[in-house]
Amino acid sequence: MRHRRFGSVHRPVSIVGQGTWRLDEAPCRQAVEALRLGLDLGMNHIDTAEMYGDAEPLVGEAIAGRRDEVFLVSKVLPQNASRRGTVAACERSLARLGTDRLDCYLLHWRGSIPLEETVAALESLRESGRILSWGVSNFDEEDLAEALAVAGPGRIACNQVLYHLEERAIEHAVLPWCERHGVALVAYSPFGQGSFPAPRTPQGRVLERIAAAHGASPRQVALAFLTRTPSVLAIPKAATADHVRQNAGAGDLVLSEADVAAIDAAFPRGRRPRTLPTI
Repeated sequence: MRHRRFGSVHRPVSIVGQGTWRLDEAPCRQAVEALRLGLDLGMNHIDTAEMYGDAEPLVGEAIAGRRDEVFLVSKVLPQNASRRGTVAACERSLARLGTDRLDCYLLHWRGSIPLEETVAALESLRESGRILSWGVSNFDEEDLAEALAVAGPGRIACNQVLYHLEERAIEHAVLPWCERHGVALVAYSPFGQGSFPAPRTPQGRVLERIAAAHGASPRQVALAFLTRTPSVLAIPKAATADHVRQNAGAGDLVLSEADVAAIDAAFPRGRRPRTLPTI
């Protein structure tokens, strides 16, 4: 598993991590064992959120006794992101996770509370040691520029956004902005929402051909494509051991220029949308 820098955070983070949205829909023991296997395979980046139901307690159980191995991320809902609300939400997440700190804490999406309030709360949490860094999620380039103006350079560790082969809108402006400002880009739902190309479709055949050449799977090829640039990491969810191993295997797969060109042609990024796609 390859690791890379997480924005302004000086710590190696696995390029393929472990997402936990809807993880609580799986049997509890199975979900916990899947997360632990991911850690065994080098996927030290675990992402969760207060919005994710019972995912935080499952993560807490999975990392018990292994906290120092983990780059742990959670998120505050925008309606809780006031000066006091952010701190309270963070403390609730810490309690559910059974830890005294988060490696990164994100504003889940932009809400009506002024960024100045949220950033002030995040900075207070960082100064107290309850979080080691902070970032944002679902921010377009205008939101990012505003957050940078409020916080100053070097404070925004990451921007977590929707990014998969059939949804490449972030490549127009968001990804270049993050690259210019040293902000990691974290791809959530990297396989889409039940829309991964079937093997017999034209796009699916492209992935199958490239996968066969590398002794890999089409989903591993997709993850390798998304993480092909140094600033991008991905956080697919996996609730079974087989899926965990599949995801981890993508962390060592490097595509050729010809592979990238073929995927780029099969999955064109299209025109820049008016608003940032989210789910």
